[in-house]
Amino acid sequence: MPPRHPEVKPNPLQKANLCSRLFFWWLNPLFKIGHKRKLEANDMYSVLPEDRSQHLGEELQGYWDQEVLRARKDVREPSLVKAIVKCYGKSYLVLGMLTFLEEGTRVVQPIFLGKMISYVENYDPTDSATLPEAYGYATGLSSCVLVWAVLHHLYFYHIQRVGMRLRVAVCHMIYCKALRLSSSAMGKTTTGQIVNLLSNDVSRFDQVTMFLHYLWVGPLQVIAVTALLWMEIGMPCLAGMAVLIILLLLQSCFGMSFSSLRSKISALTDDRIRTMSEVITGIRTIKMNAWEKSFIDLITRLRRKEISKILRSSYLRAMNLTSFFAVSKIMIFVTFIANELLDNLITASQVFLVVMMFEALRFSSTLYFPLAVEKVSEAIISIQRIKNFLLLDEITQCYPLLPSDGKTIVDVQAFTASWEKASETPTLQELSFTVRPGELLAVVGHVGAGKSSLLSAVLGELPPSQGKINVHGRIAYVSQQPWLFPGTVKSNILFGKKYEKGRYEEVIKACALEEDLQLLKEGDLTQIGDRGTPLSEGQKARVSLARAMYQDADIYLLDDPLSAVDAGVSRHLFEQCIRQALKEKITILVTHQLQYLKYANQILILKHGIMVERGTYSEFLKSGIDIFSLFEKGNGQSEPSPVPGTPTVISESLVQSLQSPRPSLKDAAPEDQETENIQVVLPLENHLEGKVGFKTYKNYFTARAYWPVIIFLILVNIAAQVAYALQDWWLVLWANVQNVLYLGGYVKEDEDVVFILNWYLGVYSGLTVSTVLFGITRSLLIFYILVNSSQALHNKMLESILRVPVLFFHRNPIGRILNRFSKDIGHMDDVLPLIFLDFIQTFLLVIGVVGVMVAAVPWTAIPVIPLGIVFFFLRRYFLETSRNVKHLECTTRSPVFSHLASSLRGLWTIRAYKAEQKYQELFDVHQDLQSAAWFLLLTTSRWLAVYLDVICAIFVTVVAFGALILVESLDAGHIGLVLSLTITLTRMFQWCVRQSAEVENMMISVERGIEYTDLVKEAPWELESHPPPSWPEKGAISFKNVNFRHKPDGPLVLRNVHEFFYPGRKYGIVGRTGARKSSLIAALFRLSEPEGDICIDDILTTCIGLHDLRKKMSVALQEPVLFTGTMRKNLDPFNEHTDKELWTALEEVQFKEFIEGLPAKMNTELAESGLNLSVGQKQLVSLARAILRKNQILIIDKATSYVDPSTDELIQKKIHERFAQCTVLTITHRLSTIIDCEWIMVWDSGTRKEYSWPRDLLKHKDSLFYKMVQQLGKEEAAVLTKRAK
Repeated sequence: MPPRHPEVKPNPLQKANLCSRLFFWWLNPLFKIGHKRKLEANDMYSVLPEDRSQHLGEELQGYWDQEVLRARKDVREPSLVKAIVKCYGKSYLVLGMLTFLEEGTRVVQPIFLGKMISYVENYDPTDSATLPEAYGYATGLSSCVLVWAVLHHLYFYHIQRVGMRLRVAVCHMIYCKALRLSSSAMGKTTTGQIVNLLSNDVSRFDQVTMFLHYLWVGPLQVIAVTALLWMEIGMPCLAGMAVLIILLLLQSCFGMSFSSLRSKISALTDDRIRTMSEVITGIRTIKMNAWEKSFIDLITRLRRKEISKILRSSYLRAMNLTSFFAVSKIMIFVTFIANELLDNLITASQVFLVVMMFEALRFSSTLYFPLAVEKVSEAIISIQRIKNFLLLDEITQCYPLLPSDGKTIVDVQAFTASWEKASETPTLQELSFTVRPGELLAVVGHVGAGKSSLLSAVLGELPPSQGKINVHGRIAYVSQQPWLFPGTVKSNILFGKKYEKGRYEEVIKACALEEDLQLLKEGDLTQIGDRGTPLSEGQKARVSLARAMYQDADIYLLDDPLSAVDAGVSRHLFEQCIRQALKEKITILVTHQLQYLKYANQILILKHGIMVERGTYSEFLKSGIDIFSLFEKGNGQSEPSPVPGTPTVISESLVQSLQSPRPSLKDAAPEDQETENIQVVLPLENHLEGKVGFKTYKNYFTARAYWPVIIFLILVNIAAQVAYALQDWWLVLWANVQNVLYLGGYVKEDEDVVFILNWYLGVYSGLTVSTVLFGITRSLLIFYILVNSSQALHNKMLESILRVPVLFFHRNPIGRILNRFSKDIGHMDDVLPLIFLDFIQTFLLVIGVVGVMVAAVPWTAIPVIPLGIVFFFLRRYFLETSRNVKHLECTTRSPVFSHLASSLRGLWTIRAYKAEQKYQELFDVHQDLQSAAWFLLLTTSRWLAVYLDVICAIFVTVVAFGALILVESLDAGHIGLVLSLTITLTRMFQWCVRQSAEVENMMISVERGIEYTDLVKEAPWELESHPPPSWPEKGAISFKNVNFRHKPDGPLVLRNVHEFFYPGRKYGIVGRTGARKSSLIAALFRLSEPEGDICIDDILTTCIGLHDLRKKMSVALQEPVLFTGTMRKNLDPFNEHTDKELWTALEEVQFKEFIEGLPAKMNTELAESGLNLSVGQKQLVSLARAILRKNQILIIDKATSYVDPSTDELIQKKIHERFAQCTVLTITHRLSTIIDCEWIMVWDSGTRKEYSWPRDLLKHKDSLFYKMVQQLGKEEAAVLTKRAK
């Protein structure tokens, strides 16, 4: 079920021949395109069949399921490592042999080198017999370098693919698991944590697979080198090896520290991303309450804790890298000192054999081995975190299947259940009822009575502790807070069903969406954003209802869909949808609209999860039960009825229960023949073009550091390199003296000789110590500067993102923003400083090595210069393409996160509609697109590396044969130096060029971060001219000639508004859903800048800072926003009120009794987005928060739409008493809420149509308000008319 992603070309690798595969020729066409123009998503090659997310995920899932079963039998905890080893172990071991061969060639090189130097030492121009032998050695040396180059890249290419496959497979499993999480498990995890698992934890697999083999190859190579050196120089070699072994032990200890730091860092990152996710989700509430600064402080504090741990692990990393830089020099130094102490004589060829042997160990033992230790210890922590997630509870099958005789039914018998296992009072107790086709069951009750829990029980989301539920038939579910996914209005309604014009139009008509779609510029093809923008709440509710209608299911579960719409639309929906279209279906309707109860076949009244009454409307009337009185507040302690609200999730076993004819998700039942793909649209973000400019580097380095520090860093770098290069030079002088001694030219007892030897050793010791000290200083300093830069950049991004207008969050899906705060920041914390340091070290080494070579043997400049030029142009050609590929890899990552966040919010809906399989396939499509980009990133960097190494092999050949041709003019020391440096250079040079390209690619994360620091900001929060502290004293609001649009290029939503709200009056604002009532509030709060004048107490709102304006108005919105934390923290996020004030506010919104009934009272922890409260209860918390602010102006924007009418009336009464002197604007669809207001305004299409006292409007039979009241039904209309007088 592909989303609309760019078309991807077939992968040329499938048809490539052996040579093309070895040297990556099949990538050449891509580089040609990249050279000509910027690469687009449709230039990428499709992912290889064996790398597809679905195939890999299902394979690993199979092994994991077996492991879980086996663990259950053996009564132990399942091990994810075992499953991974079974899945990938064999192929990975085979690749280990490649490493073995590759490192083997490294050990053979010094032997050929030693033979060549001894040929020069014993050079005799008259002896022509030894010349062919010398050429033989030169050929051996060259071919070793070439074989190494090919093997090395073959190994790394295949090993990185294993890492990618493992990562993709685990991502598939994590998403698959997320779709099956039970409600209790949802309370134990958060979107932030799952995003962190998918962005940072799985990336450990890419790293650990690369280096894991060096845990055994490294030590083996050490043993081989020790044996060879023992044969050459005997005892002294052990001294050098002792240094290496001590170092390896030290690094292993570092590894242990890494793992404990990694687990702490991961937990802190989870917290930060979770908070960030909540901030983005609740941005409207945060802006309208002017809480941005407080949230910036909160996240900055979390970030500070995270950075302090990251710095510690960075310092350990710095020590590891310093050892790579300096350890071979220390080993050589210690070996030769031992040699001196033992009075051994040594030739120049032996000196350079020792140097080369230790060089051979350099990468595998001092870089890859410690990296392997570090990555393994980090991967173990990540695997543990992923395993804990995979072991969370899943939704279980809890209904015995009915015989499939084709009869649909919902039958509930003595059903008792609880959301919290620990809770003493169940959420639902002893419920029994049966609904058959053609029946409508209406469920009514107070806020938190358990109405939504009843529907979740029928859905299978709330497992029974006693009793049973039989559900037979396909379910369609409409959640209380409507869930829409990114796509068009049309795709949201079709939800994977085939488009049938007639049926589609009927549904649109029945759901009263015709008018709304005409108002939208592109009709039903209008793109909906991440959270249903630009639709109003009422429009979202109707699209959600239309989706259910179009599904043509057997059982309809409607969770209060009528509350979000006005009376007229509500009547239309009830008549057309519920009574007409669903007349032959089973319908369970949760509602607060009591006027429709008379049409229900059965009415169920709930109170504290207990069924108080059940029967028909006429039965209630006969027995004299007054439905309205049953709603009066009882004295019983109300218990929590946690209703995990919006998130929704899915399970295969559940599928079987609800539809016995369908054995599993994958077998197409007859109904599946009319389904098609769900069209989800997650557009790729634009990426920057061109190379990363100097300005980006400057901004990055100087984000936290001052110029003196940076100049000091540059000087330390130069000092370290000079000391390093002089050591090589000094070694030549010493080797030549040793050679003469060996050949008997000097007598060792001679005082001058002793003096010279001691002088040489003294200087050599000084140089070695300097190299180590400067190396350590440099490494620590670079990490310190760069990690702090990352912190500074994060803080700037955070502040910038909270200063942008709300529109930015409508245009950018949550996944895209989180991607920059999780993955890109993760790169800056972990990867970039490491690569930067590595690049600077290698770059300076290369310059030093070339300098020493040219100084020692000037003719080597002849091959070095063309080599440098070729490398420079190759790198430039490579970067043109690679930079674009890296951009694509960053942008293709966002849809994966956006899709996850969207799925988690709509979990129950997805499960109810059995769309899990389709959503899983969608996730796999997003993953495959990202894998395609990642695969190109991996292969393009190998393409460069192979070409660099082949060129280096040619260079070694030229130098080796050149040395033999010019043998007469050179001494052994110089030839030894040049050849040993040439071989070092082959590895260093290509590593340096590749790391420089990698730095530039990684800087894209910095660039993306910096891009977020200069977004278009909203007006300043505070201006120099503050309004008086007591402002607004009266609370008079006036609109003069106000026009308003939500986005600069959007249509006008308010036209020529002229209004005056008198101070201290109560205003009711009503109108059809989508009449732009809430836009009035958006203009007042300047969520987008209005045209015209809005004044509060004669002060223009545009002349003061946004915070000064927003802090002086209290607002409660329809969509309640709660944060993870205690109930107290939610009511008073920044500790500005006393407990007494909080309890009073709770009492005023009729919520005190409920909170007192909780075990921890106000310290009860809420799950993510308040999942353990019903939507109505969340609205009450949100309202209490607004009341606490004690402002002169109170705005209630449909903030009690999900609350039952009697509670609503009590709340309104309290508000009118408490805010008697204040201006109160109440926007609502429930007319009983505002009938007591002094003034009523009726809005339509962005203009005010009527404005008067309620009783006056009701006298005019042609007034819109009169018609709205009449639509409620005679009894309700009579009650309201009476109250208006």
